[in-house]
Amino acid sequence: MSKPEPRVGLFVTCLVDLFRPSVGFAAVKLLEAAGCRIEVPELQTCCGQPAYNSGDKADTRAIALQVIEAFQGFDYVVAPSGSCAAMIKKHYPELFEKEPEQLAKAEELSARTFELISFLTDVMELSDVEAAFPQTVTYHDSCSGLRELGVRDQPRKLLSSVNALSLVELSDADICCGFGGTFCVKYPDISNIMVTSKTGSIEATGAQTLLAGDLGCLMNMAGKLQRSGSDVQVRHVAEVLADMTDTPAIGAAEGDTLNGGN
Repeated sequence: MSKPEPRVGLFVTCLVDLFRPSVGFAAVKLLEAAGCRIEVPELQTCCGQPAYNSGDKADTRAIALQVIEAFQGFDYVVAPSGSCAAMIKKHYPELFEKEPEQLAKAEELSARTFELISFLTDVMELSDVEAAFPQTVTYHDSCSGLRELGVRDQPRKLLSSVNALSLVELSDADICCGFGGTFCVKYPDISNIMVTSKTGSIEATGAQTLLAGDLGCLMNMAGKLQRSGSDVQVRHVAEVLADMTDTPAIGAAEGDTLNGGN
C-alpha cells in the first residue's frame, strides 16, 4: 500500500514572490516530484525577519500570528530559504515565551517547518533528481541555513546527481556574503568589504555559475559580480535541481542565454 501524499504548505518568501517567482515554481516541481501535494496559502505574508532583526518585536509578533494561522493544518511547511525557514522554526517560539497558548502554536508550527532542500533529502529521502546542467558551478552556504538549520550536505548530495554538472568548492563557502538582511543597509561599508572578498573567491574557482539556497544572498552576490564586470552567473539551487534553467540568471537581461537551457 502506497503512503499518502504529505500535504505541504509552501512558504514562498517575499523575495521570491517579488523578484524571482521561478524559484517558487521550481520548489513546487521538486516537491511534487518527491510525492507531495502542494498548496500556497494566500494569507501568508513576510516571515517577519526584517522587523525582528530591527528590534520591532510587536510587529514581528503580529506577522508571526498571521503566518501561524495561514499554515494551520498542513503536514509540513516548506520554504526555499534557510533564513525564512529558520525564522519560523527557531525564532517564532522565542516571541511567545510568556504566552503559553501562542507558544504552543508556534512550537507546533516550528516542528513542521523545513528549508526546501533539507526537506527533500531528510524528510522525503530524495537522493537524486532528473536534471541536467552542463556547467561548472560553485556553492555558497547561506548563514541561516547552515548555522541554524544544518543545511550543508543536502544540496551537494542532490547536485551530485545532476547530469553534466561539475561542482567546485568555494574556499570560503561558509563565510557570510555581507547581505545579512538589514545588515547591508545598516553597515554598507562593511557589507561591501565582505561581498568583495566573497566574489573574489567565487571568481577564483573558475565556475560559470554560483548557486545558493537563499535569494537575498544570491541577489547581493549577483549585484556585486555584475558591477565588477564578472561573467559568473547566479541561480537559486532549486532552479538547477528542478531542471528549470531556461529563464535568465539572477539579474541577467532577457535574451542572455549563457546560463539558460540545457
